[in-house]
Amino acid sequence: MKKKVRDFINYNKYFIKFIYALIVLNVLTLILESYKELNDNYGFFFYAFEIFSVAIFTLEYLIRIWVSDKTKEDKKERINFAFSTLGIIDLIAIIPFYLPFIFPFDLRVVRILRLFRLLRIFKLGRYSKSLKTIQYIFKETKAELSITVFVTFVLMILSSTLMYYIEHDAQPEKFASIGDAVWWAVATLTTVGYGDVYPVTALGKILSGIIALIGIGFVALPTGIISSAFIEKIQAEKKSKNKDCCPTCGKNI
Repeated sequence: MKKKVRDFINYNKYFIKFIYALIVLNVLTLILESYKELNDNYGFFFYAFEIFSVAIFTLEYLIRIWVSDKTKEDKKERINFAFSTLGIIDLIAIIPFYLPFIFPFDLRVVRILRLFRLLRIFKLGRYSKSLKTIQYIFKETKAELSITVFVTFVLMILSSTLMYYIEHDAQPEKFASIGDAVWWAVATLTTVGYGDVYPVTALGKILSGIIALIGIGFVALPTGIISSAFIEKIQAEKKSKNKDCCPTCGKNI
């Protein structure tokens, strides 16, 4: 029976689509609740849907803990699931609803806890093949992305330090410290350029132009790494599918 339940919650397409739709509707409901007119008129329905969703997510969470021990000898598998990434995400999806009933919170804190309902969208990673692929890509390119982030951080500190010493005398209010110059470095490296902080000296403008050009390459570099890994993953999946297909008609063997 436990195996049948495990297969149902993990592989039944109707159950997966139901949970998928419920998560999307929860995010949509959270957005609609932010409109005062809708919240005043339909607040009861929003709250009723929240109770229904929490009941379903709670039942799913408890069932997943129950079926997580595949062997009777090892009960630690339930604990391992509870502290796994997916287990913690499932718990975070429901715990904000129960906390105000357990601990006396200030109403302002309760409002903040309602924002955690948005984290239910991470449950989609369990059911969406695309999100699983993206998760796999980030895991595979973790080393390359870490190096890129580290180099970008060093470049940001270096450029903000140089700009501070160049522009501090000309603009002591905008470049009051290296920390203030970091905001300029972030806006310049990401090529956003808000325009609220910018150099006025000739040397500062030259440095700003160089940093902006370097920023184009470094901001685009992680995109190239992820895109390359994404293409390789898709090609590998296509080759795997083609192995099980007839070369003549293309049907599965």
